[in-house]
Amino acid sequence: MLAQSLFQRLILPLRRASAPLLLALACTALPQGAAQAQVDVGNASYLRRLIPAETLETSSADEYQKLLLQAKAQGALAGSDNAQLQRLRTIAQRLIPYTAQWNDRARQWRWEVNLIGSKQINAFCMPGGKIAFFTGIIDQLKLSDDEIAMIMGHEMAHALREHSREQLAKNQATSLGISLGAQLLGLGDISSAAARFGGQLLSLKFSRNDESEADLVGLELAARAGYNPQAAVSLWRKMGEATGEGGIGFLSTHPTGPDRIRQLESNVPRVMSLYEQARRR
Repeated sequence: MLAQSLFQRLILPLRRASAPLLLALACTALPQGAAQAQVDVGNASYLRRLIPAETLETSSADEYQKLLLQAKAQGALAGSDNAQLQRLRTIAQRLIPYTAQWNDRARQWRWEVNLIGSKQINAFCMPGGKIAFFTGIIDQLKLSDDEIAMIMGHEMAHALREHSREQLAKNQATSLGISLGAQLLGLGDISSAAARFGGQLLSLKFSRNDESEADLVGLELAARAGYNPQAAVSLWRKMGEATGEGGIGFLSTHPTGPDRIRQLESNVPRVMSLYEQARRR
């Protein structure tokens, strides 16, 4: 009865208020001249609210700096004059203006893009806009700019949709034995636990729904920035063909397959007009 009462008093009002509130946020967050989203991914999970965004973004920034220092110490961190790094940063500059449509906090993020010399097929965007690519993913898959934009958009989408925040909330609530009702009443300590577990951010495995959302949001981000949506299909075909030790890490957290490619193919027509408009600008 107590759980039911908590649900009625705390969760149901949030649900009823969510539609107009999220619509208002989306409208105010749109870049100047941008239209409403063309892909349909629904609303982000309420569960992420159990961890303050500021806490996770600060933890992410700390972990990102540790990674860069480690790479620099090994001589693997690309300098600002590196041609591949410049290529990545140019692509990011075109995508970033369209991120606030998906998460208004992105306006405040201190976006960073870095390149690490490694044979690993890997790339990521941590909460708060901290992006890293490994040279292996560019070189071994022989990626075009359009395909890089699809990967970058996909990884940005994980951050924008706050999938790490949601997954950490699930993990910590489970490990600490904290119920949703207890956390809402201030009896849990999920947020402080999240601050101590920033090292988990690079090893989190997202759900199939999270991956689907990231595919579609990334597809739209890249299309709005003037990158060919068809590249999403060619990219994931390359991913599906990736073999050897270098591809294991990325594909274990980003599984590919016919269903994923079919979903992308069915959504490409939805964003083609955005791509064509961007190309005319």
